[in-house]
Amino acid sequence: MSDPGPVVFVVDDDASVRKSLARLLRAEGYETETYGSAEEFLQKASQKEGGCIILDVRMPGKSGMQLQEDLSNTSSSLPIIFITGHGSLSIGVQAMKKGAIDFLSKPFDDDQLLAAVGAAVEKSRRAMVDRAEWDAVQGQVNLLTKREREILHHVITGMPNREIAFSLGIAEQTVKIHRSHIMEKLGAHSVAELVRFADRAGIVPVRNSPC
Repeated sequence: MSDPGPVVFVVDDDASVRKSLARLLRAEGYETETYGSAEEFLQKASQKEGGCIILDVRMPGKSGMQLQEDLSNTSSSLPIIFITGHGSLSIGVQAMKKGAIDFLSKPFDDDQLLAAVGAAVEKSRRAMVDRAEWDAVQGQVNLLTKREREILHHVITGMPNREIAFSLGIAEQTVKIHRSHIMEKLGAHSVAELVRFADRAGIVPVRNSPC
């Protein structure tokens, strides 16, 4: 089976808007889910990753801005495109500052909306790729023992085995053995590759190194 495509969630209290947007998006090949309120979205929306939300600013109950705030406090990474018939510049600026992809006033051009959806879906895709890469890196880091991690912090400074051994109060041969295990577990063939890996993993060099 192929991987599911991105989902565009449409959240708007106007049924005619939901229907027309769903028709437009499906014609472009997007899977869609529609909801009449922020509360309904929170209760019923599928927990799929990838895609975006087209969100009305003003709705009965929880507003679109409040939903954006709620989602920002969770692990949701779905980009938001705001649509509104009563928007103001200040609301749009506030929404964009909080990470919205676009802020469109009704009636808007279909091509304008589709361009925003395309940008949002691409942002979501990149976020998923970055998260998968981060998880893979952390999985490799978790293979290291406590001592190997300690030595790695020293190795990425360029410090030779003898100085690492002196700094940690262990035998140089022990450092060599651990260093070999580190290289194997992280799939590295040089100190330069270890440095690049450490940078991706957020591992910083030991302080007070001679380099």
